[in-house]
Amino acid sequence: MREDVGEVTTSLHRPTTDSSRSKPVRYDSFEWPQQQEQPPSNGVPRSAWTRQKRRLSRWHRPYTAALIVLDILSTLGASWIASFLEKSQSGFQGKSWWFLEGSDLFTFFAYVVLPLGWLLLLWTNGTYDRRYLGLGSEEFKRTVRTSVTVVAAVSLLAFATKTPLSRGTVATVSLSALLLILIGRVAARQVLHISRRRTGHGAHRMILVGTLPEALEVYTAVTRSPAAGLIPVAIHITDGYAATRGIETPIPIFTGRDVLSLVHEVGADTIAVCGSASNEPGELRRLAWQLEGTGVDLVVAPQLTDIAGPRVHIRPIEGLPLLHVEEPTLSGPGWLIKNLLDRVVAALGLILISPILAVIALGIRLSDPGPVIFRQTRVGHDGQTFKVWKFRTMYVDAEERKATLEELNESDGMLFKMKHDPRIFAFGQKLRATSLDELPQLINVLKGEMSLVGPRPLPADDGDYLGDVRRRLLVRPGITGLWQVSGRSDLSWDEAVRLDLYYVDNWSLTYDLSILWRTIFVVLKRKGAY
Repeated sequence: MREDVGEVTTSLHRPTTDSSRSKPVRYDSFEWPQQQEQPPSNGVPRSAWTRQKRRLSRWHRPYTAALIVLDILSTLGASWIASFLEKSQSGFQGKSWWFLEGSDLFTFFAYVVLPLGWLLLLWTNGTYDRRYLGLGSEEFKRTVRTSVTVVAAVSLLAFATKTPLSRGTVATVSLSALLLILIGRVAARQVLHISRRRTGHGAHRMILVGTLPEALEVYTAVTRSPAAGLIPVAIHITDGYAATRGIETPIPIFTGRDVLSLVHEVGADTIAVCGSASNEPGELRRLAWQLEGTGVDLVVAPQLTDIAGPRVHIRPIEGLPLLHVEEPTLSGPGWLIKNLLDRVVAALGLILISPILAVIALGIRLSDPGPVIFRQTRVGHDGQTFKVWKFRTMYVDAEERKATLEELNESDGMLFKMKHDPRIFAFGQKLRATSLDELPQLINVLKGEMSLVGPRPLPADDGDYLGDVRRRLLVRPGITGLWQVSGRSDLSWDEAVRLDLYYVDNWSLTYDLSILWRTIFVVLKRKGAY
């Protein structure tokens, strides 16, 4: 077989295709599917109501319908809550409209007009856009913006019609509706994530098109989080069969195939173009034209791994979409608010949990005589060392016994970890499982040595922190962080470093709040705590 012409299928799985039915395509002049057989589309977008064919991926339809029902129930619930206020019907008394008067007019506006208005504004603000459903914070940001719009619209209408509405009622309705809508959407998202993890329903089945290294990099990135709903099912390589020799892959590999027919053959609904898959000018545009009306989604995965959306902006210049990558924001008002919030929460937390701290201290003294607090030198912001505070969970001779256990270290990084460390006493094991041993680190936060959220503080055994690891010192270490909510001690060293660097590069106040929220559930599950 010639290596420059034809089709070859190779993988750890059994081949599912017959190479004799495939059209020969030269690897050095790769063509997109059916480029010669089908006349190219004129590129005019079709209306969603007049599509030639429904999208192959339809999970968002029932999911959107469920969100609409939840949003209507939430707004109705908000109106019901506000109806208990004494002045809720002020402005409607003595007024009539058609056959409605007084309380009936209030009921009509509270339970018909307002919910429909909320629904319309949620729709126009893009909260049902399938691009934002199921992942990320954009859906919730748009929901909050909708709430502000509702308040502004109600206030403007009240002013224009000279209706003396109760400000307390308006505030109650808007805030309770926003809260109920957000709760409903969070619950719906959790159900979707559970469905994606356990059954694969509600996910996109993708074919990765590109060179083998680029496709495998995208595969690794999208499979890190099953909740994201992206399931690669095949790789169509553009650099020829020779590139696959000696490489084992987790999914089947195809080459020289008609990609559109391959989509239907493997049951995919999405084509993902990876990196520099297209070398010819205009190929990607022609592929987008060819996919119009087929029901197949097209996504492009540029080589910008571990850079979050807020830092990436598209700036079109003469029809050329340029991706502009902003620098990380590690200063400014948001950073000042983070520092202030850390100090305030740490001070209030130490005061409120002081009885718990006293009980834990007593339990440690009863378990093993010795100091209650264990302090160890760690590396912090800009490479400065500090003493991290923790409740002691090991026997007093733990450091001396460590040398005899080095060969049993289960961590591949700078920290010594054992799932069943004999140096930990029973009460200390309970503290570690619940992360209560970390509570004294609020003192470090109050002193400005640590933050509530940030990379985990590492020991000062290697003060140089050469290479990528040193970048994590641009911010203060945290009590919790991405490593805490993503597996903790179960993570490899490389994965932990990647998460820490991702946090440094994509920090935001919203991100901090989401990590704090996720920490609660991780601690309750006791996942990776030892």
